Amino acid sequence: MNDDRISRYAARFDKVLAYIEAHLDEPLTAERLSRVAHFSRFHFDRQFADFLGTSATRYLLLLRLRRASFKLAFQPRIRIIDIALEAGFENPESFSRAFRHIFGQSPSQFRRQPDWQGWSERYRFRLPERNATVQVEIVEIESTLIAALEHLGPAEKVNDSVARFIDWRKSTGLSPKDSSRTFGIAYDNPDTTEPSRFRFDIAGEVQAQVPPNAQGVVTKEIPCGRCARVRHLGSHMRIGESIYPLYRNWLPGSGEELRDFPLFFHYLNLLPDTPENELVTDIYLPLK
Repeated sequence: MNDDRISRYAARFDKVLAYIEAHLDEPLTAERLSRVAHFSRFHFDRQFADFLGTSATRYLLLLRLRRASFKLAFQPRIRIIDIALEAGFENPESFSRAFRHIFGQSPSQFRRQPDWQGWSERYRFRLPERNATVQVEIVEIESTLIAALEHLGPAEKVNDSVARFIDWRKSTGLSPKDSSRTFGIAYDNPDTTEPSRFRFDIAGEVQAQVPPNAQGVVTKEIPCGRCARVRHLGSHMRIGESIYPLYRNWLPGSGEELRDFPLFFHYLNLLPDTPENELVTDIYLPLK
């Protein structure tokens, strides 16, 4: 099979995956999904499993449980029974059985102490690479005072640090989620950095210095200056598909030089309030 045919074949699967993300609350049969990409319904299950390394049924279950996981971890006031029903289960018992079978923890155990590293292992699919051309803008940004929680360790455990930052945000009220911008500062590339040395800041805009606190949140600043900006649409788990073209394709031919500040993200909306397919993230690459 030549490269062009492989790309077209992958694009058909990518269309199916995008459709699943956009219709996750609906009944999604193999017949319905096969029609999206014009595959034979008689062969769709085998094609899907061969291409992604997991069955369509399991993929659907994992996406629904991923959304449920975020609600369990970050929205403690929502009852488990309501999360179970929203995920498409008839009762909390069947939800608990499925959740424990996939992640090795019950929903209540995950809510108390989520094993994000083990959780992440369940989401290693052979996803088709999206080679979309990124739309780059050159923008001038003003300096921004931020409250930052410094994560050091495996990228799979960033959500543990996110939970601490949310706790600080809620307990102090110093960077309200609905009226203050939220950022991520990526000091290292998780694909090439030793897990124990991976650094990432979870941050929120503030108006004054951050006082000492139990969570370890500190004051930092995003400096003013020129940046290349790219908008990423969809899951944060696939944000690399918008980052790599920026470095690989745009930067070499742009004539620009990079400034001595890390790549950073501005999250225009957040999980779990926003479905993954509707997430919007601006990526900033600082320039001289």
